[in-house]
Amino acid sequence: MSTPAPQPLPDSAPEAASTGGLDPAVAARLKRTADGLVPAVAQQYDTGEVLMLGWMDDEALHRTLTTGRCTYWSRSRQEYWVKGDTSGHVQRVKSVALDCDGDTLLVKVDQTGAACHTGERTCFDADVLLSDDAPPSDDAPRSADASPSTDVLPGTDGK
Repeated sequence: MSTPAPQPLPDSAPEAASTGGLDPAVAARLKRTADGLVPAVAQQYDTGEVLMLGWMDDEALHRTLTTGRCTYWSRSRQEYWVKGDTSGHVQRVKSVALDCDGDTLLVKVDQTGAACHTGERTCFDADVLLSDDAPPSDDAPRSADASPSTDVLPGTDGK
């Protein structure tokens, strides 16, 4: 008796999807948005550079965990997409962690090429609101003992 050929995974909306092949214990810990999504922060594994924010449902997370390539849910196109399939800017997964509240994923990756759809290395290069290199705006209240933010991400140089 022959084994049936594997069927392609559906590209249906995440709110209609079940947990698919995702471990039920992991699925139970996820706190999703109303439309069934969890934010996934992609970070360069060796430098700590934050690359981008994408969205995953249970199926996208399952695909990410089992293929070693980041799969996201596109809210604008309403379909799954594997980072790098069309651009060549692949994210190879090194680790995946769930935060303490269960509402955000941290995906450490080895990024090939640009992570941002604009062609920039990261999605956070273009519009830095505050860095150690720039004083706060005059209208921002500050206490006398406040120091400038140190929240600029490693590798971005505040640009």
